[in-house]
Amino acid sequence: MAQEKESITGYSESRYQELVELDKKHFLHPTSSIKQQQEKGPALIFTEGKGIYVKDIKGKSYLDGFSSLWNVNVGYGRTELGQAAMDQMEKLAFSSCFSTFSHEPAILLSAKIAELAPESLNTVFFTSGGSESNDTAFKLVRYYWMLKGQPEKKKIISRRRSYHGVAMGSTSATGLAAFRTFTNSPLPDFFQVDNFSIEALLELIETEGPDTIAAFISEPIQGTGGVILPPDNYFTQVREICDKHNILFIADEVITGFGRTGKNFGIEHFGVTPDIICFAKGVTSAYIPLGGLIISEQIHSDLKELSNGIFFHGYTYSGHPTSCAVGLKNLEIIEQENLVENARMMGEELLRGFQWLQKEHAIVGEVRGIGLMGAIELYKDKTTNERFESPIAPGLAAELLNNGLICRGVTYEGSDMLAFAPPLVINQEEIAKIIEIIDKVLLNFEQGLGR
Repeated sequence: MAQEKESITGYSESRYQELVELDKKHFLHPTSSIKQQQEKGPALIFTEGKGIYVKDIKGKSYLDGFSSLWNVNVGYGRTELGQAAMDQMEKLAFSSCFSTFSHEPAILLSAKIAELAPESLNTVFFTSGGSESNDTAFKLVRYYWMLKGQPEKKKIISRRRSYHGVAMGSTSATGLAAFRTFTNSPLPDFFQVDNFSIEALLELIETEGPDTIAAFISEPIQGTGGVILPPDNYFTQVREICDKHNILFIADEVITGFGRTGKNFGIEHFGVTPDIICFAKGVTSAYIPLGGLIISEQIHSDLKELSNGIFFHGYTYSGHPTSCAVGLKNLEIIEQENLVENARMMGEELLRGFQWLQKEHAIVGEVRGIGLMGAIELYKDKTTNERFESPIAPGLAAELLNNGLICRGVTYEGSDMLAFAPPLVINQEEIAKIIEIIDKVLLNFEQGLGR
């Protein structure tokens, strides 16, 4: 009997089909079409990655123009991070941080994050990821106001088109309706306002009463909603409003933290300092789960002074030693390789490429970016801002994937755009490759329209 031929990755066709069937039967995918998974199986099965590229089970390489989920900041295949994990596991794989137990990786990473954070944010609480970080922030600010003798201050305000996660609190704060209506039981005391209007924020505060509002939360740049930059002076006015009405300001830096925007934290672009920063993703470049929040000296001081009992909040893996060791090595790589500055420079290069596409293609309208976050708006007629009858971004994203480029097609709430966030290690030649692939796919699409 002839031996079955293997692909260049070492997987036979029968093994591939076996994995597809196991996936369909046993693996419920996050944020995916359940029906599509059952009908077609996994879109791709990845097996390895190096630099800004990933490879699937059939041996095809893809330029990852989205850092998987905005988070593989230092790129794939960094053996230093695997070594850091192994070294820590050999010494102390896990230790609880409850009851004030501690260990060196969590202590050192807390200090390093405080060093990188805006001045006056110096105390770190660790979680396993971004949703937990934002949920922790909501619980913390409510606990804070209870200690301050103002338990009625419990409402959370967020912005339309925001994304804050999928735990119950973070889902309720998310300003994308599809996530909040996924179940029929969003939490009370969460409110969304227009994402561009300071007037709408002031009106809501007046309507609800500032004495009932615990905090305002916002991404510095709205990521999942479509790489949306704030209006000029928006956060300056937000900071003034929060100070005036005794409302805490939370910056959700889960996507924008640790170099993604060309600064350590995205909020630094806007000249204000929040009371709390929530982080995850880039802190370990996704090599291992870790998240957290950084709180101001004032909040920490008040907590120490006013709290007499147990702080009844914490996750099993808060301050996980191995995760913290990987985080330390990851931040060391970001510093040593000057990746924050590279994100700034390559972001400018990427934006220039988008602007060239805007001139060359009739369907490319507004383009925007900051650091290595960028978006291309798609229009049937960009002179009138007329959209296509049905969004074309998902189909174009699929065609870009066929041509070896991973990005995201965004269609939330009338949007029709392609979003990009490549790893911070990307270089000029690789940026040019992204633009070349987009140009080719857009040209083919427009030719199909007869343009």
